Amino acid sequence: MPRTVWSGAISFGLVTVPIHVVSAREDHSVRFHQVHLEDMSRVRVRKVCEIEDREVPNAEIGKGYQLTKEKIIPVLDEELREMPLPTAKAIEIEAFVPLESIDPIQIGDGYYLQPDGQVAAKPYTLLRKALERSSRVAIAKYAWSGRERLGLLRVRDNVIVLHAMHWADEIRDPAELTPDDVKLTKNEIAEAEHLIDRLTRDDLEGEEFTDRYTQAVEALIEAKREHREPPTVEEPTAPGKVVDLMAALQESVNKAKASRGEDATVHEMPKKKTAAKKTAKKTPAKKTASKKTTSSKKTAAKKTAKKTSAPKRRSA
Repeated sequence: MPRTVWSGAISFGLVTVPIHVVSAREDHSVRFHQVHLEDMSRVRVRKVCEIEDREVPNAEIGKGYQLTKEKIIPVLDEELREMPLPTAKAIEIEAFVPLESIDPIQIGDGYYLQPDGQVAAKPYTLLRKALERSSRVAIAKYAWSGRERLGLLRVRDNVIVLHAMHWADEIRDPAELTPDDVKLTKNEIAEAEHLIDRLTRDDLEGEEFTDRYTQAVEALIEAKREHREPPTVEEPTAPGKVVDLMAALQESVNKAKASRGEDATVHEMPKKKTAAKKTAKKTPAKKTASKKTTSSKKTAAKKTAKKTSAPKRRSA
């Protein structure tokens, strides 16, 4: 059973739901200790008082705000807990909105909200069913770790989930990162959409959605424990520069097909229109030349006719 991160209540109008907050995620990454490589002894971080030059136990450690270089104002945990803030002891629901209206970049870590005893079961279930039927999520405010935070409540498998959220002013404007305008052909866009269709799936189940790095680290540790050579893997191919975007897209589509056991038929490259344009330009040129030849023949015929029909002068 995961440990409780925070205890309090959900405030839903005049309805109060006592809850325990537990983490909704597990960290499976391999943990390392810092060691002295010469004798493999642990290297530890010690909390030392700068004035007394001695290690200080946690019971003597508190919070302090540095006002100036010489002055620090102490702030006790009890003072933070007793602040006159409604969200200090409750998750206050402020509004209900469609999930699609929230930018995913604002959504952070998730926590399961567990009802605190049988008394909380009925209001907890009421809020859960109301959220499900409304097809909306709740936006709430709460105070954790010395600051007021924004949160999102939704339902997952009959359990209410709290997602930490970033305030709007904490999201950086990406405008300065946008590349300059580039021109794309209709064929390039269509091929990219074709690639998206080929990579579309209904879930994230499968071998490709596993943490291969952690697996490799575990295999390395196991090999060293058994005093044998660690397993070798092929060197990953470095991505090359894209010279022909259309060719790269088509090759990607074919690889996606092959990975699913489909027939990787190569699409024909779209014919370039340059040659056709050149031919079209040459055709009217020939017509002009023929017109000029016909015109010159007519002119010559007229001159000949004039000479023939001209009266001869009588000699004196």
